[in-house]
Amino acid sequence: QVQLVESGGGSVQAGGSLRLSCAVSESMIEIGIMAWYRQAPGMQRQLVASITRSSRTNIVDYVRGRFTVSRDTGKNTMDLHMNSLRVDDSGIYYCKAISGKKDYWGQGTQVTVSS
Repeated sequence: QVQLVESGGGSVQAGGSLRLSCAVSESMIEIGIMAWYRQAPGMQRQLVASITRSSRTNIVDYVRGRFTVSRDTGKNTMDLHMNSLRVDDSGIYYCKAISGKKDYWGQGTQVTVSS
């Protein structure tokens, strides 16, 4: 059973930066694609960025150029670096991992961007 714990959320003004981290309970060698999703109030959860085992990344259009994703197998973590944050980046950010054809989710971390 893979456990994921997100950290790094908080409140920031528009234009600021945050780094989210997802700690994985077991070796990431066996974990395939990992991803960050976010969910704004009243909205569906949506993909923000994903990264493969070989660190190939996919950043969705609305954050491309502002967000980057990375994973560190030695530390068992996946990070999301968020720059030039906007008010509409606010929401709960979730970490997801795929292992053994199962999806695992963290509990989420809140990001609030104020104008």
